[in-house]
Amino acid sequence: MVKSWRIPALASRPGPRSPLPRGAGSPMVPGMTSTFVTLPEIRQAARRRLPREVYNFGAGGAETETTLRRNRRALSRLAIRQHILVDVRKIDLETTLLGVPLSWPVAVAPMGGLVMFHPDGDVEMARGASQADTLLFLSGATGWPVEDVAAASTAPRMFQLYHHGDRAWVADLLARVEASGYLAVCLTVDVQVYGRRERDILGRWDPRAAMSKAPNPRGPDPEYQARLTWDDVAWLKKTTRLPIGLKGIMTAEDARRAVEAGVGLIWVSNHGGRQLDQTQPTIDALPAVVEAVAGRASIVVDGGFSRGTDVIKALALGADVVAIGRTVLWGLGADGADGVACALDILRTELRTSLALCGQTRVKDLSPDLLVSVS
Repeated sequence: MVKSWRIPALASRPGPRSPLPRGAGSPMVPGMTSTFVTLPEIRQAARRRLPREVYNFGAGGAETETTLRRNRRALSRLAIRQHILVDVRKIDLETTLLGVPLSWPVAVAPMGGLVMFHPDGDVEMARGASQADTLLFLSGATGWPVEDVAAASTAPRMFQLYHHGDRAWVADLLARVEASGYLAVCLTVDVQVYGRRERDILGRWDPRAAMSKAPNPRGPDPEYQARLTWDDVAWLKKTTRLPIGLKGIMTAEDARRAVEAGVGLIWVSNHGGRQLDQTQPTIDALPAVVEAVAGRASIVVDGGFSRGTDVIKALALGADVVAIGRTVLWGLGADGADGVACALDILRTELRTSLALCGQTRVKDLSPDLLVSVS
């Protein structure tokens, strides 16, 4: 049984919490106690609370961290064109992914090592996502059994698979995923080997040792990822009844081949800059992938997205859902499930506000002509 746990209040927090609206006129999330009112202060609170090596693990990237920085710079080069005299009293954030109705086009990205950020790790992240009615992607590097995370979640949930074992091990895991009510499985394909994250290396710190403290450590063969091929994708399709996605696609060629192989979800990702350094920003790779997919599969994107305006840019370029990682990770580190829900509520408010200010009323109607490149 997962123990209950609540993080003590930060000494530096302000007074009574101002309600954060979830949609027009909706009340604050029941039971949420976080007093944060901006996303930067959540990150600052997490940085104060977490051990230095844990914060660096969450914040860092591979080698020179060029990909990490490019993700943000590329988003900043895109400007949003404003349209005026539009009735924006009603903003529709609803969308779907693989036919699953969602209250808004944001998902919690899969992240390993959550036990380092909260004693209840993935279970607490699931609680926060549920409080904020947000799709959860559970990491295949979860520290908890998939059943425990499912029991903590009332929001839609999907599973991100690391092939950390032979096919028999994966088949057994997928059967448990199906039985636990997950709605899709998305195989990560950009971690053939573990990237060199120099913040950890310089600190002589091994995050995988810290992850071993979780009650459900990784599979028996993490090195299996190095020999994955398209044959494994075909096997996966025959092994589970769930829709299949591939996470880590960065080229039109791979996206086209994936769709032709029957993959239903294409996930544009450079692993948040944590794997291959010196690669493209995901927002730059997205348009070519969207063109190659041509509506034949759902599209998720991640990589540096942290504000409501970032979400608008991704949706305008053709993504169906934007996966958010570090923003909710800091919420988890700062205040557990309440911090996660608070971060998501702030992000939802930012998205709604920015849509209104640029004269847009439905996320499904956003198109590339909403954006312009700036120097």
